[in-house]
Amino acid sequence: MEWFNNLSPAEKTYFIIAVVASAFLVIQIVIMLFSLGGGDFDVDDVFDGDVDTDGGLSIFTVKSMTAFFALGGWCGFVSQTFMKDNVWAPILIAVATGAAALFGVAFAMRGIAKLQCSGNVVKGKLVGSSATVYVSIPERRSGRGKITVTAQGRYMEIDAVTDGGRIPVDTVVEICEYSDDFAVVRPKNGTEEPVPPAGE
Repeated sequence: MEWFNNLSPAEKTYFIIAVVASAFLVIQIVIMLFSLGGGDFDVDDVFDGDVDTDGGLSIFTVKSMTAFFALGGWCGFVSQTFMKDNVWAPILIAVATGAAALFGVAFAMRGIAKLQCSGNVVKGKLVGSSATVYVSIPERRSGRGKITVTAQGRYMEIDAVTDGGRIPVDTVVEICEYSDDFAVVRPKNGTEEPVPPAGE
């Protein structure tokens, strides 16, 4: 505790951010491993501000933002330790390394979602399966989100719509129907947002 008290305010800030984000990152990894193993775990929607590019890359997700603060926090802490009289250099280093982690995780998750075993997916067998929302799903089929599901020996990323309210990121959903190239889903735990009145 004495060591922590001897740190500068900037070092304490970086250290706390790094420790909290790292702990949250470990929890997410454990939950993801249990989910892939068939467990029914969920992560609350802490940050639902995902940005999906035309290439299907979701940048601002819970996982990528956690990586941003974890790596950025540790790099900022180390930089501030060696550059005690410099305020801006550690900040720039923290932001740069955090951004690298953010994009790295986003690209990694997209790559993992595209990993598929050989063979064709029997779409009808996906109905009734549980999935996790990867990109938030707009209400009343007003747009498409994305879900990830492990089925038939594959880890897949599928476009999804819903007939109810908006479904946020990391919500566990059930596939009700598979039509053409997208799935119709509904939340398993009732966490969808209220449906706004028609015309709004």
